[in-house]
Amino acid sequence: MTLDKVKMLEYCNEFSKNTLMETLNIEYIDAGEGFLVAKMPVNPSVHQPMGLLHGGASVALAESVGSAASHFFINDKEHEVRGIEISANHLKSIREGVVYGTARIIHKGRTLHLWEIKVTDEAGNLISLCKLTNMVLTKEKK
Repeated sequence: MTLDKVKMLEYCNEFSKNTLMETLNIEYIDAGEGFLVAKMPVNPSVHQPMGLLHGGASVALAESVGSAASHFFINDKEHEVRGIEISANHLKSIREGVVYGTARIIHKGRTLHLWEIKVTDEAGNLISLCKLTNMVLTKEKK
C-alpha cells in the first residue's frame, strides 16, 4: 500500500480540530508505511501537581497517534476504529519542551490492530512506552 504522507498528515490534523488533540496541542508531523508521529508541547497545561508531564497526557498522546494510524488501514466510509485497551509504562519524567509519540504497527488484522507507541523527548530519550489495541468496527447503516 502506498500512502501519501502530506495527505495523511493533513487528514489527521484536520480531524483533530475541536477535540482533545487540539486542547493538548497535538500535531501530526510525520507518517509512512506502518508508522505515524505526533508531537505535543510540555508546559503547565499538561503537568501534574509536581510540575512534571502528567502520565495521562502521555497516554492521551499515545492513544491519539495510535488510533489515527489505524485509519490508514481501513475504509472509513464502511468502518471505524475504537481503542479497546491501552497500557503505558512511564520511564522518565520531563518538565518542559516537546514530546513525540511514534506509533508503529505490530499486528494488522482484519478486526484488530496492535500498536507500539514510544513517547520520547527532543533528545530521543524514552519517556513512556505504550501498547494500544484498536478494534475495527463496521459502521451502522443510517
